[in-house]
Amino acid sequence: MPENNFDLIVIGSGPAGQKGAICAAKLRKRVAVVDRTLMIGGVCVHTGTIPSKSVREAIFQLTGNAVKAFYGDNYRGKNDISVQDLSFRVRTIISRETEVIRAQLKRNGVQIFQGTAQFTDPHTIEVQGDTDKHVLHGEHILIACGTRPARNPEIPFDDKRIVDTDRLTVLEGLPRELIVVGAGVVGLEYASFLAALGTEVTLIDQRPTLLDFVDREIIESLAYHLRQMGTTFRLGEKVTRVGIDPQRDRVFAELESGKKVQADALLYAVGRQANGDQLRIEAAGLDSGERGKIKVNEHYQTNIPHIYAAGDIIGFPALASTSMEQGRLASCHMFGAPSEHMPELFPYGIYTIPEISMVGQTEETLTANKVPYEVGIAKYNELAKSMMLGDESGMLKLLFDRNTRKLLGVHVIGQRSTEIIHIGQAVMYYGGSIEYFRDTVFNYPTLAEAYKVAALDGLNKL
Repeated sequence: MPENNFDLIVIGSGPAGQKGAICAAKLRKRVAVVDRTLMIGGVCVHTGTIPSKSVREAIFQLTGNAVKAFYGDNYRGKNDISVQDLSFRVRTIISRETEVIRAQLKRNGVQIFQGTAQFTDPHTIEVQGDTDKHVLHGEHILIACGTRPARNPEIPFDDKRIVDTDRLTVLEGLPRELIVVGAGVVGLEYASFLAALGTEVTLIDQRPTLLDFVDREIIESLAYHLRQMGTTFRLGEKVTRVGIDPQRDRVFAELESGKKVQADALLYAVGRQANGDQLRIEAAGLDSGERGKIKVNEHYQTNIPHIYAAGDIIGFPALASTSMEQGRLASCHMFGAPSEHMPELFPYGIYTIPEISMVGQTEETLTANKVPYEVGIAKYNELAKSMMLGDESGMLKLLFDRNTRKLLGVHVIGQRSTEIIHIGQAVMYYGGSIEYFRDTVFNYPTLAEAYKVAALDGLNKL
């Protein structure tokens, strides 16, 4: 095969691109990955998942959140936490993770091209590097170039006090008061981070409810915790104007209802813009939808059969974990490798403080589908392990069929919820019932024991 001819060209080295490339390489295919200079690992590593979750862990530890249950709400682990405290940890982890990914790709024989990629025709990609240019030909192409924060042209971003989520760390110190516009997953995560640092947060969203795809009881619990940390919700409100009042030196947001909210800074977190508009996708005959998202079928094929797309660029759920699986499944399909696709069992992790995780059905979807179900609940204050961790306000909730006792959904809020969700996910994959939890011995003390407590609670209701 000529030097610049590949079985697969992957545009983007984030979670979808990495796993898609490595899967193809293990199928003995010649693979190239293209990404911008200094962006190996993609948005996930440099501005998205890894930085935000690193900030979360730093805040959680530095503020002493984990031990407030023992020492009281006035306890603080470190006084005067600064942006530098947070960014130091982030830079260290980004550097390490970048090298891990680069080594992983090279170990699997994947060739890396650094630069900006553009289509010149459906099979050809031009890569413009800092000092050189490459023209690559691919039998198959996987677009996994991710997204960037959507920017409203009417918002006067100054990257000092009015910022998007990529620029949060350049704020001039931690604000005492912050306006967050957008109460999606990202907006809620950052609102909870800053609230945990003692910032008074006003969260504005034009939708009347939070995260419709999440169990209502779990969301109500999250909202309660955020209010306890000083967050004010302005739901069902549309922002009409944002600016800085020069007389008071304060950022303001005017709402359609006539209200005016003021703070030290404003974080704009309304949606993401797909990066496909930077690839000249029209040269490949590709179509894009809302905010540049690329439409795909159940196999992640676009309207051009040899071109696939995976990850954030195809839209919801836009999680690093689901993107990894989408990239792998796309490679399996394009090269005829067997694979099993069960998107209904993809877990969701929302890294707010407290964190949330879920897999399977919600009470709302079961009710709409007229499925007879029952609920089993374990409260963290019933578990010795959660008391040791200092989190007595969490909860694990099991949904199961009243007749067959088959597990239908698991919902968790509280420490390590994104870890323990996988126990329920495995049981659901094998079609298990909640009697499994009753009959299984769990290590004691652990948070996993919550499954037994919740199962017994549910069985007692039958």
